[in-house]
Amino acid sequence: MNQTTSNLIMIRPKHFNFNKETAENNHFQIEEKQIPEIEIKNRAIREFDNFSNLLLSKGINVQIFDDRDNIITTDSVFPNNWISFHENGDVYLYPMYSRNRRKERRLDIIQELNRMGYYISNTIDLSGHEKENKFLEGTGSMVLDRENNICYAAISERTNTDLLFEFCSKANFEPISFKSYQSVDNERKEIYHTNVIMCIADKFAIICLDSIDNEEEKRKVTYKLKSTNKQIIEISEEQCSSFAGNMLQVQNTKNDKFLIMSKTAYNSLSSQQIKKMQLFNEIIFSDLNTIEKLGGGSARCMIAENFLRKK
Repeated sequence: MNQTTSNLIMIRPKHFNFNKETAENNHFQIEEKQIPEIEIKNRAIREFDNFSNLLLSKGINVQIFDDRDNIITTDSVFPNNWISFHENGDVYLYPMYSRNRRKERRLDIIQELNRMGYYISNTIDLSGHEKENKFLEGTGSMVLDRENNICYAAISERTNTDLLFEFCSKANFEPISFKSYQSVDNERKEIYHTNVIMCIADKFAIICLDSIDNEEEKRKVTYKLKSTNKQIIEISEEQCSSFAGNMLQVQNTKNDKFLIMSKTAYNSLSSQQIKKMQLFNEIIFSDLNTIEKLGGGSARCMIAENFLRKK
């Protein structure tokens, strides 16, 4: 299996705004009461367009789907939470914590990819577990080492242990689970998604080890990363709060590698960290301030990787 792909799927937002339901356990979200709703939406669209155009300019294949007019979904700009695509033709649909985010799941996107010539063997729908209040939010909940079939997952309200093991059993991944925390009002609270504290690339891993309070779990994660020959680039909890963990390595149609992140994340990095990352790939970043602040997600969250093969 390949770790990176040049085929990305993004959803151009129409209804973006602060979501109170997700803010219950996404402590990266900050409500904005001074800016009119229409301006928030317009800023999010501008940020999306600038970001997607940057990716396209690098020769990366970005398939953009428009948000729907008649279904209001404030967080549809983050498709990686409800769907994932795999090289063997499997497509997974995931159970979502927030009731108002469950409307983001779209079969029309799967149908369109099929019409475009992508081979889809099975659609595995795990969303029925929402009735049991069990959730697993895609590649937000899970950071996949696709080359080594390893799934890293920080257990939280949005990442259920039973569902993690169910996915790993079906998709043939080894689960590496742990707890990850951030300091909020002098309390240690669970990190809502694994992909805000770590990124797995082909030859390196970016991770906030300081967020893993349990020393045994920290050793377990570190050992597994080293055993798969990943050079570990550590980021601090403060950098994590600036979305420095929410990165994604991709490639273009010429197989050039890129590390995607937001401007906020890039500005939080030290010159030494940047040099280490640039040894492996070019860094590209874009201003996503509105989407990050109100949505609590960043560059990686905005991308669903399409690993499906053409027929």
